[in-house]
Amino acid sequence: MIITQQLIQDLSFKIIGSAIEVHKQLGPGLLETVYEDCLVYELEARGLKVRSQIQIPVVYKGKSLGSPLKLDLLVEDLIIVEIKAVENMIPLYEAQLLSYLKLANKVKGLLINFHCSTIRSQLISLVTAEYARLPVE
Repeated sequence: MIITQQLIQDLSFKIIGSAIEVHKQLGPGLLETVYEDCLVYELEARGLKVRSQIQIPVVYKGKSLGSPLKLDLLVEDLIIVEIKAVENMIPLYEAQLLSYLKLANKVKGLLINFHCSTIRSQLISLVTAEYARLPVE
């Protein structure tokens, strides 16, 4: 399979649609783990490969150090999905996702807050510089 910008966009669309469905069914106010479990179910029902609570080693100057990071979801081994259920999104969450993308060597990440009136209003989509180097189609 050739990884293209279009493939990444199509997967992102499916992930966001799944998150919207979960939010529509559950609404705001629950714990992140509840949303994570339901989102995994919804993504798998759409035929996507999902891994949850993936550990990523912190590699510094070629040496693996300290405790690994834990990604909420990794979809199709391409897109990191970080789930929040918070009153306010803060810049730190975006910075964390950028760091996760770099350390996991992934080109796209979605930060989704379920504690909101609409998912689209609390969705942050990030790409790395590597994304621009992918073929468009």
